[in-house]
Amino acid sequence: MTKVDPYLHAVLVLHGAGKEVTKDELVSVLKAAGVEADEAKAKILSEAVKDVNFEDLLKAAVAPVAAAPAAAEEKKEKKEEEQEEETDEKKEAQAAEGLANLFG
Repeated sequence: MTKVDPYLHAVLVLHGAGKEVTKDELVSVLKAAGVEADEAKAKILSEAVKDVNFEDLLKAAVAPVAAAPAAAEEKKEKKEEEQEEETDEKKEAQAAEGLANLFG
């Protein structure tokens, strides 16, 4: 399993809770999760995300994920159509062979 940075999770938790992402808030969330928080890293991260529009980021991240099931369904349907075509072709070939045997 890929490990995801707990600091980033803390940022998302704070955003989702409607709270401001500050060093102190990050440290609080991390400590509540049992993570030994580095205050310097929390400060740098809180300053880095100060002007980030999380709604746009989350929408951009969700769009490819939402498109994946539709693409998978389309691929499945195409495969089923190809199998139906192969079955039809086999039936036609068998019918033609049967006719050839009759007049052979």
